[in-house]
Amino acid sequence: MTRTQILSALIAAAPLAGCAMPAPQSASPSAATAQEAFWQALSSHCGKAYAGGLASTDARDADWAGKRMVAHWAACDEARVAIAFHVADPEASAGWNRSRTWIVTREGEGAATRFTLKHDHRHADGEADAVTFYGGTSAAAGSAGAQDFPVDGESVALFTREGLGASLTNVWRVEVDPAAQTDARFAYQLTRRNDPTRLFRVEFDASTPIAAPPAAWGW
Repeated sequence: MTRTQILSALIAAAPLAGCAMPAPQSASPSAATAQEAFWQALSSHCGKAYAGGLASTDARDADWAGKRMVAHWAACDEARVAIAFHVADPEASAGWNRSRTWIVTREGEGAATRFTLKHDHRHADGEADAVTFYGGTSAAAGSAGAQDFPVDGESVALFTREGLGASLTNVWRVEVDPAAQTDARFAYQLTRRNDPTRLFRVEFDASTPIAAPPAAWGW
């Protein structure tokens, strides 16, 4: 084969080699990015309060149906967000049950970031309820808009001691959109691994702040 023929063959093969190269793929958001985005979205509501209500229809929650509810980002720092959950109740002090505060904390960095959800339950005098500070830690990286919290061992021990066997497989979920999003929503949800029919869910319009309520009991 002459030099001219060799060059011609190489030139002809070049486009084929180019076609064999894999097409570049867009990188999906990393777990680290998702974890950070979730925390930023949750923290973006600090100091604000939103109106909401029961979104699920489980008959076991009939007493919650139709009640006014408020979620208030009452305390925030770099590692903790405390959201007071107020429920209208004519039988409670001043017409509101202010006994519940959801506390989300973060640990670790990047993809190793984990979040813990705890429930702080108080009486009107500020004293802790017998069933308080239970919850769980995210078992795996969630998404930018939601994190799941399977019940932890400490809470299983508490529920067992207090005779709350139905709660031993609780899984809580927190869903949140950034405050700047036009149709931002916030949701708190409870399901149970051993009971596929169990669903408690409250949702809040996180796009329209309302006046902050009084502090939660004990806060």
